[in-house]
Amino acid sequence: MNKPMQGKVALVAAASKGLGRAVAFELASEGANVALFSRNGQAAIDVAAEITAETGVQALGLQADVCNAEDLTRCVEETVREFGGLHILVNNAGGPPAGTFETLKEADWQYAFELNLLSIVRLVGLALPHLKESGGAVINLASSSIKQPIPGLTLSNVMRTGVAGLSKTLAEELAPHGIRVNTIAPGRIDTDRVRSLDQARADQAGITSAAYKVKTEAVIPLGRYGQPEELARVVAFFCSDAASYVTGQSLLVDGGMVKSL
Repeated sequence: MNKPMQGKVALVAAASKGLGRAVAFELASEGANVALFSRNGQAAIDVAAEITAETGVQALGLQADVCNAEDLTRCVEETVREFGGLHILVNNAGGPPAGTFETLKEADWQYAFELNLLSIVRLVGLALPHLKESGGAVINLASSSIKQPIPGLTLSNVMRTGVAGLSKTLAEELAPHGIRVNTIAPGRIDTDRVRSLDQARADQAGITSAAYKVKTEAVIPLGRYGQPEELARVVAFFCSDAASYVTGQSLLVDGGMVKSL
């Protein structure tokens, strides 16, 4: 039985766990061959093996740091060499350190820029010649902060908003090549990153992390945190031919948490 993404090749950044891992699995379940990378190379190799065992498609695990230009160059080259092309690029990276404007140092700003914005600039540039050939899709994972800044996450608020601006610009510039570019913005998705932030806020409030989660869930219309697989299914839709007329969009996957229009 043919799958909708059979014959396509996807490269997923920061995919040894969390959102990236879920996206890599979902794209593979739709039939795409998947290359994925992580700073922990063995973890990426292990996830690739799990993907192949579970879905039957070919998967390639690579070691790379999104802040290292040479690593990113090697990842794109090895992906194309292994699979013969590239159709889908999913840009993802961990969040920068928490902090308010007055607590952050210039080095923190530089790190956040390289982690969450420059990494996307680099990867899109490296993938672009191959995406032009395939008329592919680019998905940039950001944050609900592109619509509503999150207190205490100054760096993320700024850099993720920059990602949304970059996506919108690229969508127009790359459309003549048949390349679609969209931003997916998660809200409270149950990942290690969110659990870590919850624990820090719970400590500040003098309550347990479980109590903080209950308090947060109370302001989410759907009444719960999302699961990585739920976001991954949205990413897969935007990568698929079903979304062939969708580009330049920023979509919140947040259970209705953000109230802005």
